Amino acid sequence: MIRVTPDLLRTLPLPQPGAEGDKEDRGRVLVIGGSTEVPGGALLAGTAALRAGAGKLQIATVRNVAPHLGLAVPEARVFGLPETPAGGIDPAAADRLIETAALCDAVLLGPGMLDSEAVAALTVALVEGLDSGPVLVIDAGSLPCLGAVKDALRRRAGRTILTPHAGEMAALCGIGRAAVEGDQPGTARRVAAEFQAVVALKGPCTCIVAPDGHCWTYEDGNVGLATSGSGDTLAGVVAGLAARGAEPVRAALWSVHLHGEAGNRLAHSRGPLGFLARELLAEIPALMAELGR
Repeated sequence: MIRVTPDLLRTLPLPQPGAEGDKEDRGRVLVIGGSTEVPGGALLAGTAALRAGAGKLQIATVRNVAPHLGLAVPEARVFGLPETPAGGIDPAAADRLIETAALCDAVLLGPGMLDSEAVAALTVALVEGLDSGPVLVIDAGSLPCLGAVKDALRRRAGRTILTPHAGEMAALCGIGRAAVEGDQPGTARRVAAEFQAVVALKGPCTCIVAPDGHCWTYEDGNVGLATSGSGDTLAGVVAGLAARGAEPVRAALWSVHLHGEAGNRLAHSRGPLGFLARELLAEIPALMAELGR
C-alpha cells in the first residue's frame, strides 16, 4: 500500500485548462440526489464539484425542492423530477436522466437520496443505461443495491468510482460492519475487482483501490471530518475532478487528500470538532493551487 502524500500527487498532476479555455473545457457534472428531507446533500455535492474546478453543473432532484435548490446554488441548472410519496426521486425519471447524463463528463448518484426502494430502482436503471460515456460516481444510498448491476459495472471497465463508508460497504457486501473495519484494504480490493470500479473506502484510514488491486491509503485526516454532509462533499470533489478529465484513480486520490487537508485546516482555525461540511468547500481551490505549484 502507498500513502497518499503531496509528493505523490505532484507526480500525478490534474488536467489544467489552457489560457484560452472556457467552462466547456473543464467538463460538465450532473449530480442526481436530494429528497424532501435531505435537499442539502445535492447542494453540498454540486458546490463541491464546482470548487474542484468543473466548468458546468447540473443538479437533478425532486420537484418540490428544485426551485429552492436553484436559488441556493445559482451557478447550477436544476431539474425538478417527479417524486415518490416518501419524498424521493421517482424511478420513472430514469429515461430522462439517462439522456441528460449521456451529455455529461461525470455523473454523481446518491447524495441525500432517501426512499430506499425507489433509490434502488433508479440506481439499477441508470447504471444499466450508462454502460459507457461519463465517469459514474456512486455514493450513499445508491451503494447497497449495486450487486444487481454488477455485470453492467464490469462493462464500464474502471470508469466507475464508489465512495462508501464502512456501513455502506457492509451493506453492499452482505457482511457486518466490524468485518469491513477489520480488513479495509482486503474488503476494498475484493469489491474493486468484483465490480471493476475504483473504490474509496472512507474511514480514519481511507483506502483507495484500483480494479487491478493497487492500493493507496490516506490517514492524515481528523475526527472532525466525521460530520453530516462530509461524504457528500467528498463525492462532489471526485465528480468535479473526473469531469475535468482526471482518470478515476487520480480523481479519487486527489479528492481524498483535498477533503482530508481541508478538514485539517478547519481543525486548526476552528477547532478539532464543530466545523461544518459546507465549510470544507472554500478550502478546496487554495489547496489544489498549492499542490499544483
